[in-house]
Amino acid sequence: MGVISAVLLILITILFPPIGVWAVAGCGADFLINICLTILGYLPGHVHAFYIIYVYYERKEAAIAGVIHRRDAPGVYSHRVNTGGVRGYGTLQEQSGPQRA
Repeated sequence: MGVISAVLLILITILFPPIGVWAVAGCGADFLINICLTILGYLPGHVHAFYIIYVYYERKEAAIAGVIHRRDAPGVYSHRVNTGGVRGYGTLQEQSGPQRA
């Protein structure tokens, strides 16, 4: 089911980038930014939309593996995208660097 939804999301984003961003991030800053970028030029809207989708799926896979990122992705304002859509009820471990003694 995950692969089919990702393929459909990509096809929708190719046709109209703001709908792809809305499907992942919801109605918020990322959606409005993408609408503006699409109006300014079709290519910038696509680049932004695919970046949002990439960050969402990357963070979703990391969250399933039990890792959450401490920092938000640059240029992404949606909490849902930055967490990969996983709500995390204290069951996920933060990504840590080298262990200190």
